[in-house]
Amino acid sequence: MSATTILTFFRRLIVSSSVEDRQEKIKQIVCEILEIDPDEVTETSLFAEDHDADSLRAIEILAALEKQLGILIDQQELVRMVNLRGINAVVDGVLAAR
Repeated sequence: MSATTILTFFRRLIVSSSVEDRQEKIKQIVCEILEIDPDEVTETSLFAEDHDADSLRAIEILAALEKQLGILIDQQELVRMVNLRGINAVVDGVLAAR
């Protein structure tokens, strides 16, 4: 195995680890705001329909993500932030645009 191959492997490992850490942090933020157990939320469970979240909770989630992740999220993205998968996609997009 070449040094380049090994370096590429470790870069991918570090990136995937940081993505997993960020996704876990996002899940913690959401669960804290929605006052639910992490086992109750899945990637696709809908915050409003499955967890009784209202628009105020959505704004709280957005604000907490901005503060704890050090990013700015356009409020128009709230329509996509209906579950963990949507939030992760929005955050990934914001980070990619940096």
